[in-house]
Amino acid sequence: MPVTMQQDIPGMTPEQYDRVVEIMNLEGNPPQGGIIHIAAFDDSGLHVTDVWETREDFERFAQERLGPAIQEAGAAAGGPPESRFTEVHNYFAPGA
Repeated sequence: MPVTMQQDIPGMTPEQYDRVVEIMNLEGNPPQGGIIHIAAFDDSGLHVTDVWETREDFERFAQERLGPAIQEAGAAAGGPPESRFTEVHNYFAPGA
């Protein structure tokens, strides 16, 4: 069953985020199980909402690719963020 994953990452800048995405080459090598990724910023930092095929898909991605990319980019100021998961009832992504 698909799940949403939400994270708030205080203090992360758009430049740090862009570097992490570049390191992971997400467009050239999308993560297995990833359905949609949304990143938004406000004065407090980064807010992420994803939809994944399973929680395990996200956890594998976080351990194998995301964590190392954050370290390489020097963007791990406060340690790993807390991830919140909920089961998806429905999603709609026209034109995606």
